[in-house]
Formats: sequence, C-alpha cells, structure tokens
Amino acid sequence: MGAKLSLNIFGARVDGPDDFVPVETCKKQKLMSNYWEENQRLISSLPDEISIQILARVPRIHYLSLKLVSRAWKQAITSNQLFHLRQELGTAEEWLYILTKVKDGKLVWYALDPQARRWQKLPPMPTISVEDESRKGLTGQRIWNMAGSSLRIADAIMAWLGRKDALDQMPFCGCAVGAIDGCLYVLGGFSSASAMRCVWRYDPVANAWNEAYPMSIGRAYCKTTVLNNKLYVVGGVTRGNGGLSPLQSAEVYDPNTGAWSEVPSMPFAKAQVLPTAFLADLLKPIATGLTSYQGKLFVPQSLYCWPFFVDVGGEVYDPDVNTWVEMPMGMGEGWPARQAGTKLSVTVNGELYALDPSSSLDNAKVKVYDSQSDVWKVVAEDIPIHDFSDSESPYLLAGLTQKLHVITKDANNNITVMQAGVRNHHLAALSSSSSSSQDICFHEVHELEEESENSTKVIATRTVGSAELVSCQTLVI
Repeated sequence: MGAKLSLNIFGARVDGPDDFVPVETCKKQKLMSNYWEENQRLISSLPDEISIQILARVPRIHYLSLKLVSRAWKQAITSNQLFHLRQELGTAEEWLYILTKVKDGKLVWYALDPQARRWQKLPPMPTISVEDESRKGLTGQRIWNMAGSSLRIADAIMAWLGRKDALDQMPFCGCAVGAIDGCLYVLGGFSSASAMRCVWRYDPVANAWNEAYPMSIGRAYCKTTVLNNKLYVVGGVTRGNGGLSPLQSAEVYDPNTGAWSEVPSMPFAKAQVLPTAFLADLLKPIATGLTSYQGKLFVPQSLYCWPFFVDVGGEVYDPDVNTWVEMPMGMGEGWPARQAGTKLSVTVNGELYALDPSSSLDNAKVKVYDSQSDVWKVVAEDIPIHDFSDSESPYLLAGLTQKLHVITKDANNNITVMQAGVRNHHLAALSSSSSSSQDICFHEVHELEEESENSTKVIATRTVGSAELVSCQTLVI
C-alpha cells in the first residue's frame, strides 16, 4: 500500500517493462521540480520520517526515476539510511546481476528484478590508463576498462607452453567477480603485459563504481567466493619468465576494514607426487573452481597440459584452523566440469549444486552433493541448455530468492533465466529406506503437492544479440 501511495503522490504510472512515464506535462514538471527544490520536506504535508517510510516501501526498480524528482529526493534515495530501513522493514529485494561480453569485447552488466521481471543496465566501469596504473603502483601496462576480448580460456592456457608472442598480444581478459556487503566486486584480469591487482566495487545504492583497495598480487582467472562475510580469492595465473604461471596463493578481503590479508597457499598435494620431473614440469596445477559450503572453502583442481586436463580432486580450507586438507574423493572425482575443465557450482539453502552438461547437447542435469555418502546425485533432468560450444560460459548458476536458477542463452540469442525445479534428495532417500507403506504414501502425496515447484520454468528473458555470458551474482538491497 505504501508503494502505491508514494507513486500516486507524483502522478506516475508504469506503461511497459522499461518505462516510467510522468503524467504531467514538461512545463508542469518543471514547476513541480522547482517547488520541491524550494521545499525542505520530501513531501510537503508529511514529516520526513514518514516520507522515508513511504520510500522504503517503493519497489527499488522505480528508484532511478524517482531520483529525478528533486535533489532532496535523490539525496534520500541514495542514502544508507533508506536501505537500512528497507532491511528492517523486510522490503529489501534480491536482484540478479549478470555480466556479459559483447561482440566488440566490452563487458556489460545487467540487473534483473525477479519480482517485476524488469531489467536495468548498470553504468560502465571506469577506465584505467597506463599512466593511472603506474601512478597507483599497479602491475598492468595497458588499459583496464570494460573491454573483455574474444580470447578464450584455452588461448590463455596455451601461453603456458611458452608462446610468449601470443601472450604479448593479449587484450584485457580474465577478471573475476564477487559480491559482498551489498556491493559487486570485479577483481584482477590480464593485460598484454601482466596480471592485474585492480579491484573495482559497484555500489547499487549510489549506482556507481569506485576503486577498492587492490589485491596483494596480480591475478587473472582467479576464483572467488564469500565465507563468513569475507571475500576469498584463490589461484589464478600470473606472468612468469616462460609465459603464464599458475598461482597457489590465496587471500581474503574484509569489507569492514577494506584491507586484504594472506591465506595459506593451496598445497596442490597431488601435483607434488608426480612420478617424473618431466611430468611435473609439463602438467600445470590450477584451481578450476571455488565454493563456500558447510563453513569451509572447497577448491576443485586439475592438472593441465593443453588441450588435455586431468582432474585431481581438490582441497578444502578450514578458516577455523587456517589449514588445507584433501577434498573427499567422491566429491572431487564426481564434480561436473564445463568448458576448459572449469567447475561451476553454487550453494543454495545449504545444498551444493552443479550442472552436468555432458548428457546431451541440448539438455543438462542438475546434481547435488550428498556429504554423508560423498556422492553427487541427480535431482533435476532435461534442463534446456542450447549448444554454445564456442562460448566461454554457456551457462551460469545462481541462488536467487532461495532457489536454484540456471542462466543461459536460447536459440534466439536471449538471456534466459530459469528457476530449476529440483527434487529433495533427502526426502527421496527417506522414502526409499522407509518400510512403512503409510510413510511411503505420505511422501508420494507430498511430492505430488510440490510437483509444480519441481518443474523448470523461465522467469525472465532479455535480448542481447551475440553477447556472451561471463558471470553472475546476487545482491539483497
């Protein structure tokens, strides 16, 4: 009700999914704008405390338009006070943020409001020039901006074989993306000369980018995740004497202090027991994924010698004891892989999910990890995944509104956000082990009641042409 009241105050209406159209004429709008500028209150007849309460109940999709009402409104809508109030009132909204790479190499962000099913385009990231990086003590020697490249992960890995000529000609690529404390973070990347330390932060309250404190070392293709309200970064590659070299190091960012601190390096224990020095030099160990699960960091790993890669399980970091241990065998060996051996996963409601695209060209399976039996179990089938064999990221996974979502592109080059209907693997195990026909009947009825929730459905689409998917995150604001 508050949302409707606040919108009707200004005589505004919503015509389409991307429009917010004032009813008044331009002349009248100008007079109203001058009036609000001169009036010290947000709403002339109400105390500001009440006005803020109204604004906190307005759907966030309208904030970009409401900021145009007056300077006072813009100041109120971009204030932390308003968004803290939204958290207290329970009106905070979870949005999905998707990073894409368009044909000319630029990286473009889109935000999706899943309730309104409307999209917003984020402002472009700033550009760092050669002079800026040198002045700030950063390691890159070209330009780091929204430019990505048509460069594939495969091309980067080929540089490990000593093809420094190709390495020298690489444009910017390989940044990582994370989300913490209500902000998006874009970390590192690779320029023609070296890996980057840069970190950029997007604040959705201000709808603006700003530079955060850089990482301790330049990284490209590193992996990120959040654990205990801290942003962890592991692995990646940097430039060595003979080309690109994989990194075993890890570090963690605390948004409360704005500083990075070291984490013990990954041992890569299985890479240390190769039978010959030749294989040890030929096979490069890399981190192929990262997820936070059950209070720990799980890092699947592989040994690479392009175009071949060998899964070697992975390692687990426990922040309570500050040490790495070997990943459970079933977890590491069964972790589904996508292009170039990278392993994508997401934790939703305490469950670790991964997508297995190997079943067919047009369909995939969702698997969940059962920590008690140390196996991956299929909980959803026939997830439509169009064949984009040339794409670096043919699909993405996200936990949105406490449900698993799969993001991909359809045959018409539309970004498609699907809510994946997954079976409850705990319930299935209980049903199979139950000896009581009454219990089995109860479970069957329960499953029928939830059948509509267990079907995959499209919640939003957007036309992006030939743009490729890169990464995605969610924020609750």
